[in-house]
Amino acid sequence: MKSTILSVVFLLSAICGTLRAQQSDTLSVRQQDIVAIAACTGRGDLYNLKTAIACGLNSGMTVNEIKEVLVHAYAYCGFPRSLRALQTFMEVLDERRAQGITDVVGREATLVADTCDKYTRGAELLEQLSGVPKESPKAGYATFAPIIERFLKEHLFCDIFERDVLTWQERELATVSILAAMGGVEPMLRSHSAICLRQGVTENQLRQMTEVVDGLKSDGQFARGTLMPENPNFTGDAWLQGFVAPQDGFGCTVANVTFAPGCRNSWHSHKGGQILLCTSGKGYYQEKGKPIQLLLPGEVVKIAPNVVHWHGAAPDSEFTHIAIGTQIDKGGVTWLEPVSDDEYNSYGTQQ
Repeated sequence: MKSTILSVVFLLSAICGTLRAQQSDTLSVRQQDIVAIAACTGRGDLYNLKTAIACGLNSGMTVNEIKEVLVHAYAYCGFPRSLRALQTFMEVLDERRAQGITDVVGREATLVADTCDKYTRGAELLEQLSGVPKESPKAGYATFAPIIERFLKEHLFCDIFERDVLTWQERELATVSILAAMGGVEPMLRSHSAICLRQGVTENQLRQMTEVVDGLKSDGQFARGTLMPENPNFTGDAWLQGFVAPQDGFGCTVANVTFAPGCRNSWHSHKGGQILLCTSGKGYYQEKGKPIQLLLPGEVVKIAPNVVHWHGAAPDSEFTHIAIGTQIDKGGVTWLEPVSDDEYNSYGTQQ
């Protein structure tokens, strides 16, 4: 799936003539949340959907914004998966209310004052989205089954895209994420990826979207999560998927963290301590004044409160661990200076 999506991105980049070798733009946290929620809905992955929804709420998305992503999804993956996603969302909200969490409902969609017929409005909106003139000759499915072309204009591009709870760019990100997660719909994926580029999403952001979609496991493994935005406390790329947040009321935090080869976090300590459960790859762990330890799957690291340390991936391997923040009532993380290259490369040289 990943190679198919990336080939679409590269093809569109070549057509548009906008590929840039050095591009630092990334998806915002909100955009990553939309991608994860949409992809889980499209794939029917209700387990990871619950986590993606909770992450979206914790990051500031409103109830109505998430609801809009799930309603939008039905036009691309069908009523059954959209309805199951909405039922899952209701479960998440019930669980959070039981924990004393009050989520922001947010605003409703603005009523549309345009009195023009829906087909014309939808055709004009699609023209603005895609840049293809609405008078272009119809072909393919539009001539084979004219009624579905009318449904698309009147309902999808009028009734749905006219709703302003989400922007057009956000709707297209959701659409591409759903199509990428579903698979087998490459013509539509190419079309909507092109619309994404037209709506201001960059090639680099589309590539990052594929990482988010591919990182959402549906085979019982923990979700890889989303690529963390540029962070002064990390050297290199890392992906984060939160499972238990402070507001959940368990007195701890639980998250899945994946480090790219060579990535590590800065020196830091936890007022309440931390436990690391190593699940894949090869990693490094070091406490101040001690040699670096090699970490392998199945190992458990128990970090006492206020012990200064760092952890990350080995140079030649990704590394994933479950990070459990303990006794969080005592306080959070104290971040210190970055781990230097000399410190990082000292593995095996220390006595």
